[in-house]
Amino acid sequence: MTSGQPLGGGREPTLTIAEVAERTGLSHDTLRYYEKAGLIARVGRTTGNQRRYEAADLAWLEFLLRLRETGMSIADMQRFARLRAAGDATVADRLAMLREHRAELAVRMRALRRSAGSLDDKIRHYEGLLGGSERPGTGEPA
Repeated sequence: MTSGQPLGGGREPTLTIAEVAERTGLSHDTLRYYEKAGLIARVGRTTGNQRRYEAADLAWLEFLLRLRETGMSIADMQRFARLRAAGDATVADRLAMLREHRAELAVRMRALRRSAGSLDDKIRHYEGLLGGSERPGTGEPA
C-alpha cells in the first residue's frame, strides 16, 4: 500500500501524515485536529514519534470525510466516533444516527434540486432574451 514502515512485527505497511494528507486532501493540521478532537483514535507512532496511519485509519478518515461532505456537524461526528470506539454495544445507536443524518440529507437534496431547477429556469430565460443573436456578455453578434 505504501513505502511506510511497519509499526511492529510484520504488520501492514503504514502511512505517514504526508501520505494520508495527500490521499484524503486533508491538511496536516486538520489530521492533527481530528486526532485531538477524538474523531480518530490516537495514531500509532514510530520510535521517532512520527505519526503512522494504518489502512483502518485511512478507511475511517474517508468515512469521516463523507459525513463532513454530507453536512454532519463536528459534534455529531465526535459523538459517532465515541459510539464507534465503544464497540458493538453501540451499533443500534450508530445506525439510528446514520438513519437520521440520511433523512436530513434527503431533505437538503430535495431543496437543492428545487434550487437547481430555479437556476435552470433563469438560465433558459436569459438565453431566450439573448435569442442566440449575441455572444453572451459581449453585446456582439454571435
